Amino acid sequence: MTPRDDPVLAAGCVLWRPSPSGRGIEIALVHRPKYDDWSHPKGKLKRGETAEECARREVLEETGRRCEPGPRLSTVHYTVAGRPKEVAYWSARALDGAFVPSREVDALLWLPPDRARPRLTRQRDRELLDEALATIRF
Repeated sequence: MTPRDDPVLAAGCVLWRPSPSGRGIEIALVHRPKYDDWSHPKGKLKRGETAEECARREVLEETGRRCEPGPRLSTVHYTVAGRPKEVAYWSARALDGAFVPSREVDALLWLPPDRARPRLTRQRDRELLDEALATIRF
């Protein structure tokens, strides 16, 4: 196996919070201008970092919120520029913090699940949302 065959390791979260209206929950979606897509917060592991540490860090960097990871979700496998990528996910409750737009993530939306689902660009992110919804208790 060559270094080019080694998977890029990443982690992220399906981030949620109780709805401010008091009815149901909202899901955080981030917009990445580089790809013009809507997705769950995620990113690559740094050297010596566990997948869960990476997921927490990426949520904080991309949404401005600390989070409390809950159940582990599926690991998603796909290819980017010919190289395999593996992204470990958790369902995570949002805690305190505030969003600040950046070059990497220029917008954050909090939407009820039925509005978040069609806004997600990729089918694999919709499947993760469905998986997370089955685990969320609040």
